[in-house]
Amino acid sequence: MTANFWKDKYPAGIPAEINPDQYPNILAVLKESCQRFSAKPAFSSLGKTLTYGEVYELSGAFAAYLQQHTSLQPGDRIAVQMPNILQYPVVVFGAMRAGLIVVNTNPLYTAREMEHQFNDSGAKALVCLANMAHLAEEVLPKTGIKHVVVTEVGDMLPALKRLLVNTVVKHVKKMVPAFNLPQAVKLNTALAKGKGQAVKEANPASGDIAVLQYTGGTTGVAKGAMLTHRNLIANMLQVKSLMGSEMSEGEEVLIAPLPLYHIYAFTFHCMAMMLIGGHNVLISNPRDLPAMIKDLAKYRFTGFVGLNTLFVALCNNEEFRNLDFSSLKATFSGGMALQMATAERWKEVTGCAICEGFGMTETSPVVSVNPFQNIQIGTIGIPVPSTSCKVVDDEGKDLGIGAIGELCVQGPQVMKGYWQRQEATDEILDAEGWLKTGDIAVIQEDGYMRIVDRKKDMILVSGFNVYPNELEDVLATLPGVLQCAAIGIPDEKSGEAIKLFVVVKPGESLTKEQVMEHMRANVTGYKMPRAVEFRESLPTTNVGKILRRELRDEELKKMGKK
Repeated sequence: MTANFWKDKYPAGIPAEINPDQYPNILAVLKESCQRFSAKPAFSSLGKTLTYGEVYELSGAFAAYLQQHTSLQPGDRIAVQMPNILQYPVVVFGAMRAGLIVVNTNPLYTAREMEHQFNDSGAKALVCLANMAHLAEEVLPKTGIKHVVVTEVGDMLPALKRLLVNTVVKHVKKMVPAFNLPQAVKLNTALAKGKGQAVKEANPASGDIAVLQYTGGTTGVAKGAMLTHRNLIANMLQVKSLMGSEMSEGEEVLIAPLPLYHIYAFTFHCMAMMLIGGHNVLISNPRDLPAMIKDLAKYRFTGFVGLNTLFVALCNNEEFRNLDFSSLKATFSGGMALQMATAERWKEVTGCAICEGFGMTETSPVVSVNPFQNIQIGTIGIPVPSTSCKVVDDEGKDLGIGAIGELCVQGPQVMKGYWQRQEATDEILDAEGWLKTGDIAVIQEDGYMRIVDRKKDMILVSGFNVYPNELEDVLATLPGVLQCAAIGIPDEKSGEAIKLFVVVKPGESLTKEQVMEHMRANVTGYKMPRAVEFRESLPTTNVGKILRRELRDEELKKMGKK
């Protein structure tokens, strides 16, 4: 279906088109917003708030440091590995102002995952939290990284509180393993060196890459989605337009529990909220519900961005249920399917309906969303402005309204392609700019869309993509493993949980504990299996390819879901 089909589907006041060339690049948006909203709060964390003016000043100091005290050149890649703390926007915007390409890196990555991403992206610099620096020490000799900047959790806080927080994190909670990186520079030292220095402001073209966002796409090893300045600006404008008149410039307070290194939170909090001068309250560890709820109690928040798993955990917490929700007018859900029961419970607890949307890393990420004015729970809403969607069969034929097929997307937010992987790009993106999502969907007569299933075997754990190939590759390196398979099984808390099937080599033995220990050493937490089953054999095709779908069907049958 073309964008014309949706033109009359938008509620009054929402344009059917946006202008992705309204700004030449992200830096123009940053400069304009930081001037317009200079005195307004931009980001808060651990009781400290940075205004838009301060974000611009500090990011300028970091940009100056990068330009004058390192060998980095425009176009070089810089890996940023931090949770939701004030340093994140300062470093990311500073790097962009210096002309660098940001490589968002999950702080929970294992050494193996870091090594792959740093080498694949060709990163020449790394900014990381001290908590991960011991892994950086292990990995850096195997990479091309030349410059390292390390920061501690409390580095943006006033002197006394900084000392207290950093001491507690390091010595009381023992969250900073010992590391030795003699070449590393402390972030505060870098900011002091760059303070007051002239910045040669980068002026990238709209088609230049702004961010390399790693994803497995629909299958296989992690690939870097090349998101351009134009891609991110388009999605920022698309998200803003669908907020309609609900959001007041310079007045909104948004809770940010989802990691900013994830494209969903990055586009929403660092891009769309910047455009309207929103105040983002950063939650550094959403798993620590008591600490998070204590933070929430300090703010009259008007918006909340989350996913099904988090909504469930919060609604089950009495302290959360006792908060004041009188200012909450918008809740956004993405990253994983929103369950009907969760949506109803959230509305009951907070008085606010959830707007569910759909997106993927390759689309910067938002493809569709439920408009505030007309939410249909169970759907992913309507495409954002200037976006076309269609469902196709295996031959690529458009199936039209009401038919079930693979969802394809076309719009200015669709990535440039995968970094240095033309073959993988050609598999997912055609010459006309249509991107295959790998999701099976149906488009309703009213323009709303529903996801039916996933075409590939990707597993979605609490909003994070987990790729069976990667898990199987890791497990196959464990001595004693003859065959293995990884599948996702339905799970109330995380949407899906990972189950591994293992065939042991004849004459050898393996235990579940050995399998779990091996996985724990090689994959990050959300990729850990919940269950392990040993079998004599696995179902395969006549050429020996393991049939994951058959294994999944067996599990669903056992659970009474098929």
